[in-house]
Amino acid sequence: MTADPLAPLDLAFWNIESAGHPMHLAALGVFSAGSPSAAAHAADLLSARAAAVPGLRMRIRDTWQPLAALRRTWPAPGTPLTAVLRRPLAAAVRGSLAFGGATREPDPGFDPLDHVRLHPPAADFHTAAGRLMGRPLQRTRPPWEAHVLPGEDGTSFAVLFKFHHALADGLRALTLAAALMDPMDLPTPRPRPAEPPRGLLPDVREVPGLVRDALSDAGRALDIGAAVARSTLDMRSSPALACAPSGTRRTAGVVVDLDDVHRVRKSAGGTVNDVLIAVVAGALRRWLDERGDGSEGVAPRALVPVSRRRPRTAHPQGNRLSGYLIQLPVDERDPLARLAQVRTAMDRNKDAGPHRGAGAVALLADHVPPLGHRLGGPLLGQAARLWFDVLVTSVPLPGFGLRLGGDPLGAVFPLAPLAPGHSLAVAVSTYRGSVHYGLVADGAAVPDLDLLARAVTEEVTTLTAACDH
Repeated sequence: MTADPLAPLDLAFWNIESAGHPMHLAALGVFSAGSPSAAAHAADLLSARAAAVPGLRMRIRDTWQPLAALRRTWPAPGTPLTAVLRRPLAAAVRGSLAFGGATREPDPGFDPLDHVRLHPPAADFHTAAGRLMGRPLQRTRPPWEAHVLPGEDGTSFAVLFKFHHALADGLRALTLAAALMDPMDLPTPRPRPAEPPRGLLPDVREVPGLVRDALSDAGRALDIGAAVARSTLDMRSSPALACAPSGTRRTAGVVVDLDDVHRVRKSAGGTVNDVLIAVVAGALRRWLDERGDGSEGVAPRALVPVSRRRPRTAHPQGNRLSGYLIQLPVDERDPLARLAQVRTAMDRNKDAGPHRGAGAVALLADHVPPLGHRLGGPLLGQAARLWFDVLVTSVPLPGFGLRLGGDPLGAVFPLAPLAPGHSLAVAVSTYRGSVHYGLVADGAAVPDLDLLARAVTEEVTTLTAACDH
């Protein structure tokens, strides 16, 4: 594998990070243990298999010298003139714009034992995961870790996978983690159709389209900026969702029967995702009322990330994300009315598309030069609190069961990064007939995360009961 520059959004995630706000995503997988030595065996397998996964050998290296990059993009002696003319202008000046950027490149000193750790037995997997989530990844080596947590009862163990968001988004992290699981017989992917050959010179018929694309990008940026400004005019969040960073983390997990979610969807309409977001709104209402903060008049802005990857991308590289921004109807008393409001808001976002609106701020990263990301990263991180109040993201998981060392994966809880100024982030995955909510919170601001987890379960029960009447 060769070095390649970080995509703009990856570079943003790399520079937003601080010691108090690490930008890694994670997943806590819980396995049934077939023997007392299952956890130790799993750690050995992860270490051995990691060496054979090229993506896990990649480190991120800051680049400050543009000349080397410029030499790589400048035509070599003897390059035909036609090849020079075909080269896009962006490639010709990439070297000068690379100042302050970063590259993803193989680590010559990669040692899997630096990344896989076997811990002492844990009484509670989420308590252990919370402590580990607060620790930033080492930025001088490939930014990922796997922590194996044996259960005290000897009947189960857990693995916490951590990946820096600049190394992998949710889909890429899933691909890397799945490569460490037991080999499986999977269907052979269909080959991608070959691209038609290009001529030696640029087709002049493409020029009007390129101009239109440039004007469209400028208009989109103005539209996104205006939408962000408008979204701040009706801010009705809760102080419980904001905090000064403590550098600590808590995690919690909730398992919900997918059949119950489908019952609500079929009865009330909308999509599975609409129901899962409405459950978050209802759980926040219960949680705020129970802790004494109150839900009256509260409608926090939820950022719902949207993948912009093309289907059947075999080896995705770089984050390709946009997002929808919706107000969660926390102040609505009726659970079915909450779901209806979420459905309406999501439909409105889908009609507009993921390239416009306040949720699409991530797209602006493409218009910022690397040096701008380097200098403005810390400020951008602090601005997240002005943009949205809580992250609610869905992470795709395979429909088939996974195993490690022959031991089946029974539950997997996705864990999202916590943005500066935020006290809570929610991630959701569906795995083998169950919905898994992964909750990440600032440890000092949300000492009662277990109450919110219980509220998620109660809200699903309330919604199903409302649909049955």
